[in-house]
Amino acid sequence: MSAPELIQKTIAEHTVTVAKLEEECSGVIAEMAERTIDCLKKGGKICFFGNGGSAADSQHLATEFSVRFTRNRKGLAGLALTTDTSVLTACANDFGFETVFARQIEALCGPNDIVVGISTSGTSKNVVKALEFAKSEKITAFAFTGESPGPCGDFSDLVLAVPSPVTARVQECHMIAGHLICDLVEIAFADEKSSIS
Repeated sequence: MSAPELIQKTIAEHTVTVAKLEEECSGVIAEMAERTIDCLKKGGKICFFGNGGSAADSQHLATEFSVRFTRNRKGLAGLALTTDTSVLTACANDFGFETVFARQIEALCGPNDIVVGISTSGTSKNVVKALEFAKSEKITAFAFTGESPGPCGDFSDLVLAVPSPVTARVQECHMIAGHLICDLVEIAFADEKSSIS
């Protein structure tokens, strides 16, 4: 396949997936945004986690909350549970890699918070364990997955299941959905200015 053919094929596949995302997932994206706004207005925090590209997406989205997306407003409590290498390596060494997110949720989160597990397969063991723990503690849990939510879906209050089996398309749509949630949250907090100049 030539470079132009690959580019055309990939963009066409992306376009089809985004259209399906709008058709099938707009409702859950809006509900996630509404519940996120309510959580933040009550002083809660949003904690993101995942592996590999999903770890990077976690950091990206947490940053949009704590710094800003497109509007100047006060900082909002967004955390990525993927960034503290001391915690991750200590927990993996002492208790196993499957526990690295659940342990942080135990330490940092309560019923007023929301945790967001990102797994394109819906089966990442450490994401599943974290969502399962959150459910047992009555902490609101969202899952971002591909078309098959797998066990991540079983332990989540809301599931964004991107309608594609292709990892790259799923990741692209996770970011679109995440940015939409950020945008809706910022609209709700637009009048709350930061005291930091």
